[in-house]
Amino acid sequence: MALKDVVAGVRNQEGIAAVLGILKQSFGERFQTGQSFREQHSHTTSYLPAQLPDGVVFVETSEDVKTVVKTCAAHKVPMIPFGTGSSLEGHINAPSGGISVDFTRMNKVLTVNAEDLDCTVQPGITREELNTYLRDTGLFFPIDPGANASIGGMASTRASGTNAVRYGTMKDNVLALTVVTADGEEIRTAQRARKSSAGYDLTRLFVGAEGTLGIITSITLKLQGIPAKISGGVCAFPSLKAACDTVIMTIQMGIPVARIELLDEMQMKAVNAYSKLSYPEKPTLFVEFHGTEETVALQAEQFKEIAAEFESEEFHYTANAEERAQLWKARHNAYWAGRALAPELNGLSTDVCVPISKLADCVAETQADIRETGLLAPIVGHAGDGNFHVLMLFDDKSPADLARAEAFMGRLNARALSMEGTCTGEHGIGQGKMSYLEQELGSAIPLMRSIKKSLDPENIFNPGKIFRM
Repeated sequence: MALKDVVAGVRNQEGIAAVLGILKQSFGERFQTGQSFREQHSHTTSYLPAQLPDGVVFVETSEDVKTVVKTCAAHKVPMIPFGTGSSLEGHINAPSGGISVDFTRMNKVLTVNAEDLDCTVQPGITREELNTYLRDTGLFFPIDPGANASIGGMASTRASGTNAVRYGTMKDNVLALTVVTADGEEIRTAQRARKSSAGYDLTRLFVGAEGTLGIITSITLKLQGIPAKISGGVCAFPSLKAACDTVIMTIQMGIPVARIELLDEMQMKAVNAYSKLSYPEKPTLFVEFHGTEETVALQAEQFKEIAAEFESEEFHYTANAEERAQLWKARHNAYWAGRALAPELNGLSTDVCVPISKLADCVAETQADIRETGLLAPIVGHAGDGNFHVLMLFDDKSPADLARAEAFMGRLNARALSMEGTCTGEHGIGQGKMSYLEQELGSAIPLMRSIKKSLDPENIFNPGKIFRM
C-alpha cells in the first residue's frame, strides 16, 4: 500500500448539498447523514486513513439504485457501493465525498435453478447467507474469501480464496450481471447459458471493476453440488521449500485438491496460540479433498505419498466434520491470530500472486526480507494458485516504522512482478495498490482510463480507485 495514493479529490460542494436534500426527501429514514453512519461506511481494515461519505442511502430494490444514480448523475456527485466493508485496499473510502450506497438490505435470493446449477441473487447477500439458503437444495456456492463478504463486493473485487484451486475465482463463477450505468438505466450483461459468443464480454468487464464503471444490482452465479464426502488434514514440513514443492507436485500430478493452504512458522505459532491448538510450528499445509468416500481417500493417500517425498512429518488426516470445521476455523482466523501476536500494533494485510513454479522462491525471499527488515509479519497463502498474504504488524504512529513497512511493501510487489506475477491476486487495487498497478500494467492503463471515461464520463462511480483519472 502507498499512503501517497490516499489523496482527497475535488468536492462538488454545491452538487452534494443538492443531492443530500433530494435523497432525504426520496428515502426518508433510509437516508442518513449522521457522523456514526458515515464513519461506519468509510472504515478500512488497514492503516489507510478513512475518508467519509456525506450521506448513506440504504437501497432495497433496483429502482432505488436507479433513483440514486439518476440523482447523483444529474448533480455530478460520487457514489461508493458498500457491501459489508471487509475490503482491504480503501475501496469504500470517499476521497471526493458523495453518497455511500449500502446494499445490506438488498440481500435476497431471486431465483435458484437447481437443474442448471445456477442462481441469481441481489448484491447485498453474503456468501454464508447464500449457502445457508442453498443447503436444502444439495448445492453450494464455493468461493470462500475467508471474510463473510457480500456477493456484490466479491464480484466487484474479483475475489477468490481458499477453494479457488479447484473451483476458480469470481470471474469463473459469475454467469451474468444486471448493472445500473451512468444514465440511470439497468442493463443485463449476459443470459444464463454456460457459454456465449454474443458480443463483448461485459460480465467480465464489470467483475473486478471495483464499482468504478456502474453499480451491480444482481448477480447470476454458478453453483456446485455439495460433495458426498469431504476430508482434510494438516501436514508440517522441514522447510518452506519442501512445503511449496509438495504443492507444485500435487497440482502437476492432477490431484483435484479443493483447498491447499500454506502457513509459515510464525503464522502457525499465531494459529496455535489464538485457536488453542498444538500443531508443529513449522511450515505447514492445510488441505481438503471433495468427492466420494473412495475418491477422497485416494486423493489423501496420493497427497501423503507426495508429501513424504519432501520429508514431511505425519499427515494428520480427518473426515470428521467437527474436526475439519475446527481446522478451517483456525485457518479463517489467521488474520486475527496474527494480530494477536502484537495487539498493540496496527496490521497491514496485503497479497501478491505468482506462477506456482515461482511460489517457493517468492515466499522464501519475502521471509528473508522480513527478517532483514526486522518486521513481525506472518505469511499465509492459497498455495494451489500461487497467491499468498503477508500481515505486517507495525506502529503506524511511528514515521520510521511506517516508512519501513511501506518500503517492504514496495519490494514485495516488485519481487512478485519480477517473477511474472501480479501485485494482487484477490484483494484488488482500490487506493492502496494504485502505484503497483502502474508498475504492472502501465501501458494498458490509458486504455482502462478510456473505458472508464466512456462508461462514466463524469467520474462519479467510486472515483479515486484503481488509477488516477
